[in-house]
Amino acid sequence: MSRLPVCSGADAVKAFGHVGYAVDHQTGSHIILRHPSGRRLTVPNHRELAKGTLRALIREAGLTKEQFAELL
Repeated sequence: MSRLPVCSGADAVKAFGHVGYAVDHQTGSHIILRHPSGRRLTVPNHRELAKGTLRALIREAGLTKEQFAELL
């Protein structure tokens, strides 16, 4: 099992963009991403995302840690 990569909110937004998510809007420091299927992700725009937050975002997007690491 691989370790979770350390990344910022902006890096996560770019990575999720590679699998079809697009920026819908931003409310404060949270970037709302939409997928064409209607799924939504809320990514905090922080310098470094907390491990639990990043793990939850990866799970909500339907990816594995390895797939997400390749997208970065």
